[in-house]
Formats: sequence, structure tokens, C-alpha cells
Amino acid sequence: MPEKIRIIGVPMDLGASRRGVDMGPSALRVAGLQARLKQLGRQVEDIGNVIVKQAEEMTYGEKKAKYLAEILETCRSLAEMTQKSLDEGMVPLVLGGDHSIAIGSLSGVAAHYHAKGQRIGYIWLDAHGDMNTPDSSPSGNVHGMPLASVMGYGPPEMTEMLAFKPKVEPRNVSLVGIRDLDSRERRLVKESGVHVFTMRDIDERGMREVMSEALRFAMDDTAGVAVSLDMDFVDPSDAPGVGTPVRGGVTYREAHLAMELIADSKAMVSLELVEINPVIDLHNQTAVLGVELVLSGLGKKIL
Repeated sequence: MPEKIRIIGVPMDLGASRRGVDMGPSALRVAGLQARLKQLGRQVEDIGNVIVKQAEEMTYGEKKAKYLAEILETCRSLAEMTQKSLDEGMVPLVLGGDHSIAIGSLSGVAAHYHAKGQRIGYIWLDAHGDMNTPDSSPSGNVHGMPLASVMGYGPPEMTEMLAFKPKVEPRNVSLVGIRDLDSRERRLVKESGVHVFTMRDIDERGMREVMSEALRFAMDDTAGVAVSLDMDFVDPSDAPGVGTPVRGGVTYREAHLAMELIADSKAMVSLELVEINPVIDLHNQTAVLGVELVLSGLGKKIL
């Protein structure tokens, strides 16, 4: 039977300072995501969007973690959806939205395997580490905190979603494409035990060697690998419409190779794609590339 994919949209930009990434799920759908997946022979079910409150409805609350209560409310719903998708034999394909949604998506994936006494690994493709906590964040933007949260760093309301922590062991986490870390965040990245592959590593060693090693760590004694793709992983010349662009990212082909190697591993159990901002994009270029990268991650080949 063809692999079954369940699309879940999360139109949230509460975790970011720049507005607009809440339109990311619509941009990906407009770019033909569902039809392209079906061309791969996949069975596809799009269940629409998780309900998200709008920033105009409320104040941001605590400066150290803005809109945290509202973000966690959405993340709990998302966690239940991703867990249910896996329970029903479907691969969750989560469309963001800002990267704070990873608190929910990974919690649900981890819960599915936790119930079986199994662990998962994590591949984090991003310009940023997203390993701040409310105490270390210079901005208070929660989209810079999800990876720390799922590894158990931060306040209980963030780390104990679905009543267990950590969701993933740092030794099974690989960050790839990193090129922008906050000063206090850098310390946690170094001390946590995660495996970090910066743009210098990719420059010096090449994407194939970096991804092979990243996957080896994520797959070590785990039941599968959750993949989180922030489109600012790619250089702004190829992906201009992102929430927090940083020059010097991976090229178009390097991004495809990373996803192709993930597909070759046959280890991916979930995929999320985040931080597309159509407001600053050019003719939906970034969403079109996002769809292409999803296809490569799910097995589309050149030949």
C-alpha cells in the first residue's frame, strides 16, 4: 500500500516578532502540495488547520515568553493530532507557522513511540539553534525555544506536554545548517550533548558526509527520526520568504540532497515545514521550493 500522509496546517505567528508566517500553510497548499504528493503515489488526507488565536485578540503577556499560554494551547491540540496520525498509520506532515509549533508536533510523535517503550531521533534543519529558554532569550520569542523545550530545558508548562519529558534525548538530536546562535543559547548548545553541524562543517565536509553523520546520531537505537525543516535553512537567494533570513545558507541543490538522504535512510516518521512568510516572498518562490523539498524527503528521485 502507498504510504499514507496526513497534512496538518498550523497558521501561527505568535512565536515570532515578524508577522506573516501564519500564511505559510496556505502558501504551501497553493503551491500544489497535495497534488504533487499524490503524483508520488501517496494517499493524502488534508485535515485543515489547527485553531490558532490571533495576536490582535490579546496582549503578549510575559515578556520572557510572549503569547506562551496561547502557543501551548495550540501545541497541545497539534500534539494530539500528530500522535493520532501515527496511531492510525499515517505520517504527519505539519505545515507552519513559526517554529514554536515544534513543541506540539514533536511531543505527539514522541508520545506515540513512548507508549511503545521506544525513543525517536530528531533532525533539525535550520539557520538557528532554537535552544533558548525564557531565561536566556534576548527577545522572548517562543519560536527560538522549541528544541530546548522538547529536550527538557525550560519551565514545566513547556517541557512536560503530554505528561513526560524529555521528548528526545540530546544525543539523538542533530542540528544541520546552523549559522546564527544567541550568546547565552550557545552555552546550552555546547553543554547539552546535541550534535551540531554548522555551515562551516557543510562547506568543509560536504552535505553528503554531514547528513550521513547527522542521521547516524539520530537513528542510534531509535525507532525512527522526526524531521523539522525551517526554510531559513536555505540561503535567502533561493528562499527569500522566511521569518528570519540569514545569509550564507545551503544552496538549492544542497537542500535537496539533505532531504534525499533522509528519504534514502527510510527512517523518517514525521515531517514539519515551518517559517515560510509569503508577505516578503517573491511569487511564492519559497513555498514552491518547500513543496519540492517535501517531495525529495518522501522519496522523489531525479531518475
